[in-house]
Amino acid sequence: MRPINELPAEIARGLTGVFTDIDDTITTDGHLPAAAYAALERLQEAGLAVVPITGRPAGWCDMIARFWPVAGVVGENGAFTFRYDHAAKKMHRAFVASPEERVANRRKLEMLASRILAEVPGAAIASDQLYREADLAIDFCEDVPALPHAEIAHIVKIFEAHGAHAKVSSIHVNGWFGDYDKLTTSRLMMRELFGVDLEAARTRYVFSGDSPNDAPMFGFFPNAVGVANVRDFATDMDHLPRWITAARSGAGFVELARALIAARRQAA
Repeated sequence: MRPINELPAEIARGLTGVFTDIDDTITTDGHLPAAAYAALERLQEAGLAVVPITGRPAGWCDMIARFWPVAGVVGENGAFTFRYDHAAKKMHRAFVASPEERVANRRKLEMLASRILAEVPGAAIASDQLYREADLAIDFCEDVPALPHAEIAHIVKIFEAHGAHAKVSSIHVNGWFGDYDKLTTSRLMMRELFGVDLEAARTRYVFSGDSPNDAPMFGFFPNAVGVANVRDFATDMDHLPRWITAARSGAGFVELARALIAARRQAA
């Protein structure tokens, strides 16, 4: 991983959009710093489409799509895309699974939740589970004392033993039934909502993230950026970002935004 200040200006000037994780990438210690939110606004004002790609729930993503300066949002690790059309005052929602599939999957996840809580003392259902449509989030450090790495790995194994996908973020293990992830749904969203073939246009976008559930995005985008705390999970990921910020979490996202905006101003 190379320092973000070495990112060539011509790459930054050629970008059309920024995909970004939220927790511990834009946020810091569970808070959204004013500087990080302002960085989202500045990126949008600079002509870059900003799309959060998050494990957070549908309820949160509805608010993000409506109120944040973003072009859309992918939530629950790829379960859906939300985009709010401000001119028409209409929310566009698209789920990967049908309503019937989501109901059936929810029943299976409820059974898995009971098993996980019984087998992994100290784990808890995430406090935002009430607002989820498609996955089960197990908290291992957000609102509970941090669990050891071995216990987090055990949660993942329980999900996988029952045919579910499981991804580890900086705060939760998210499990779901369905063949999708952050990357597949990001590609689907860009094709269906914006007419962009992300495979062909991947050099025109960056992705910023920090944890193992971001690995598919790190592997796909040649100029992916990790905020400094990505080093905490480096041994747990198949793919690492090409670039890294000096600062952690929200301050790292601000650092990235400043670098991109400065390069675009130089070209003006």
